[in-house]
Amino acid sequence: MKVSIEKMPIIYMFKGGIMKKIEAIIRTYKLDEVKDALNKVGIHGMTVTDVKGFGRQKGYIEVYRGKEYEVRFLPKVKIEIIVPDELAEKVITTIAEKSKTGSVGDGKIFVYTIEDVVRIRTGERGESAI
Repeated sequence: MKVSIEKMPIIYMFKGGIMKKIEAIIRTYKLDEVKDALNKVGIHGMTVTDVKGFGRQKGYIEVYRGKEYEVRFLPKVKIEIIVPDELAEKVITTIAEKSKTGSVGDGKIFVYTIEDVVRIRTGERGESAI
């Protein structure tokens, strides 16, 4: 029997609990250490993007061919992970511990509530689609 997703009540479409999106912006050289630590706590998938930005770190002066240039946007890595709510705190703690150097520019972690996830290939929804 084929059931149309559009006609299903939302309660049946979303099986599972609350999910969180954890977005961390960290130093590029900390990525492998963070990834390995996340694998140990059961996180086996993530999206990683090279990004540039600045905050309190502001940037630095670089000399090229005798001329000074101000580099305002510093290279960082953004990690995006969707997890069930019960794993969120463990993931946040792991990222914070493994990416911390104690210096300005260590990065930030943002946490968002996710309403739903859909696996395009199968149509699965909720936690089973993560």
